[in-house]
Amino acid sequence: MSQPAGYAPPPGQGVGEDGEVKGFDFTEQSIRRGFIRKVYSILMCQLLVTMGFIALFLFHKPTKLWAYRNPWLFWVAFAVVFVCLIVMACCHNVRRQAPMNFIFLGIFTVAESFLLGVTSSVYDVDAVLMAVGITAAVCLALTLFAFQTKWDFTVMGGFLLCATVVLLIFGIVCIFIPGNKVVTLVYASIGALIFSLYLVYDTQLMMGGKHKYSISPEEYIFAALNLYLDIINIFLYILTIIGAARD
Repeated sequence: MSQPAGYAPPPGQGVGEDGEVKGFDFTEQSIRRGFIRKVYSILMCQLLVTMGFIALFLFHKPTKLWAYRNPWLFWVAFAVVFVCLIVMACCHNVRRQAPMNFIFLGIFTVAESFLLGVTSSVYDVDAVLMAVGITAAVCLALTLFAFQTKWDFTVMGGFLLCATVVLLIFGIVCIFIPGNKVVTLVYASIGALIFSLYLVYDTQLMMGGKHKYSISPEEYIFAALNLYLDIINIFLYILTIIGAARD
């Protein structure tokens, strides 16, 4: 049905060639797709920065020696990571308002990448490259699984929190059992499993749709941060497994 002369369509709508009012694609699905694209774009930038730091520490010996001669830098970076993480987790205004959210995420990513670079430099180059390859394959497989499976992992938040607490206590106990390869392998394997489940959980929270729980499209920084933490923890635990197996 054609509209009378002088008709102005409501906001969010337009008029087609036949004079019919056409709605723009501002549906929940289109918003969610844009949100997912934004999250993965941010995540890819974070991972590229991290890989750059790891490569620098592995292949540039002066950088590696400089970090070893200045151990205070490690603890400064650790403090920065901790503060940024607490601020972004607890202050929703910080993680939602640009450019403040990108500034905090950028500082966090650089500090975390420095820590990962220093940590990776302790291992052989081939062990780190193997861990990177395995992590990439595992994360890709888990992400595809999260997108395709009918199982809803978003209801597992309480279980994953309890498992993380148990892992933390186990890690504290392991400090008092140094040099035990079996304990290290068990601890790292459990850690890799828990954060693999976290990756599926956080991916489905980001997807929304038919899942019981979802994350708001305004929380793109928080979603990218969660996925980044899942991936680097999987990498660290796999690297620990490879290192322990070679000892």
